[in-house]
Amino acid sequence: MSRVGKYPVEIPAGVQVAIAGGRLTAKGKLGELALPLTEQVEATVDGNRVTIRPKGSGRQARMMWGTTRAHVANMVKGVSTGFSRAMEITGTGYRAAVQGETLVLNLGYSHDVVYPIPKGIKITCERPTAVKVEGVDCRLVGQVAAEIRGFRGPEPYKGKGVRYADETIRRKEGKKK
Repeated sequence: MSRVGKYPVEIPAGVQVAIAGGRLTAKGKLGELALPLTEQVEATVDGNRVTIRPKGSGRQARMMWGTTRAHVANMVKGVSTGFSRAMEITGTGYRAAVQGETLVLNLGYSHDVVYPIPKGIKITCERPTAVKVEGVDCRLVGQVAAEIRGFRGPEPYKGKGVRYADETIRRKEGKKK
């Protein structure tokens, strides 16, 4: 039995959830998201709660039960409060700047790294070494943050590179004389 799936998703004030044609849509003050429902689960909206139930007792239906519930909870949270991921850039001369619809990163290469900002994502730089990725879709925010981190991940000797704000880097000792 799914431990996640058996709990209903609470719908906060200002969010509308509707099910039509095998799609669950959530509308809120920050935007709108849609999720296609699989044949293994059924979703019902009861007042201010969304309940997910498996249609069968098979293994696939039980797996999709918890997964669908987690996706619905992320959708409801995304359209009401949104998701954000803070990142920090460490290194001499390393910096970031938003120029129009692109993020320009100077990460110690011979050229600037130009990253086009995807639709539905907002990137801000409070300082040249701090980048904040915000959006409605949890998966997309995490994917964009991972791609930015992938341009120059943190290295263990000096700690230079792009890292998440809540990430700790395990430092290694350098060469000994």
